[in-house]
Amino acid sequence: MKTKILVVDDEADLELLIKQKFRRKIRENAYEFLFAGNGQEALDRLHDHPDTDIVLSDINMPVMDGLTLLGRLPEASPMTKTVMVSAYGDMENIRAAMNHGAFDFVCKPVDFNDLELTIEKTAVHVQQLRDTLKAIQENNILRMYVDETVIKFMARPGFENKLLASEVVEATVMFVDICGFTSLSETQPAATVVSLLNTYFDQIVKEVIAHGGYIDKFMGDAVMAVFRGEYHLDRAIDAALLVRTQLQATHNPLPDGTDYHPAVSIGINTGEMVSGNIGSASLKRLDYTVIGDTVNVSQRLQSAGHPNQIVITEAIYERIRESFQCQPIGELKLKNKAQPIMTYEVVA
Repeated sequence: MKTKILVVDDEADLELLIKQKFRRKIRENAYEFLFAGNGQEALDRLHDHPDTDIVLSDINMPVMDGLTLLGRLPEASPMTKTVMVSAYGDMENIRAAMNHGAFDFVCKPVDFNDLELTIEKTAVHVQQLRDTLKAIQENNILRMYVDETVIKFMARPGFENKLLASEVVEATVMFVDICGFTSLSETQPAATVVSLLNTYFDQIVKEVIAHGGYIDKFMGDAVMAVFRGEYHLDRAIDAALLVRTQLQATHNPLPDGTDYHPAVSIGINTGEMVSGNIGSASLKRLDYTVIGDTVNVSQRLQSAGHPNQIVITEAIYERIRESFQCQPIGELKLKNKAQPIMTYEVVA
């Protein structure tokens, strides 16, 4: 990997000397040198070459000296590290340079073997900084695609050896579908559809997180959320009520001049389910999720619901009847269920 180095010095013959001493490195494309006669020229060069790794700077120069340049570098080029190369090698100047942010100090007359070692050491440090910054940026992007629950799972010791391990958990699953959105997407521009969908998803996600749940996945215009821990069923229903209220109060003008009022159908079920990574280790494609009959019933309750209904089973109704106001819907025939299931709607 090539190291780009800016040499800042007002000595006229230094450029030729640098090119002679490092001709092999230049020829091998290991080093690329830029040159400036003072601090102000150096800032101009850094503006044109933001990928500069190292600055080799003198202290005593016209227009702008090296110490002033050091003070300006964090803003001009935060990742660039500076090595001072100066005949003013007394302790006072060395301390001043280091306090202004110099990475190292080389005294003139220059020992070029020592300078090369210093350049190599500085280049390694700069690359480590760039790698760290890249990792942070990639991690921040990863967090936009991966739920916090998965990230915490990855942080467990030895998680690589447990990729396909699973556990049975007691939890509540909530499916939220934005009603009529498929037909809306057939008549509206794609940009409008995506913008609306992201807006509604954001409202749903905020309430799920606020009530201690996590988003398992987005499925077209639907959201699957999971609640675990104490009072997971109550927290899921509280979140569902607020999601419904918020979206009922939302309206968005469409390009054709009409207002769109979103509505949601929500299915909630609670019980035992299997939690773990589902997928193919060979393909290196896994999905951290929950599966089981409890999950399936939740999705089918949502599918059977009408706009702005929160649908639960009779078993759930018996558990929450003293905490939430409900009303019967009736028996529903759910897919792959031999017998109809008595269902209720959570009103408040």
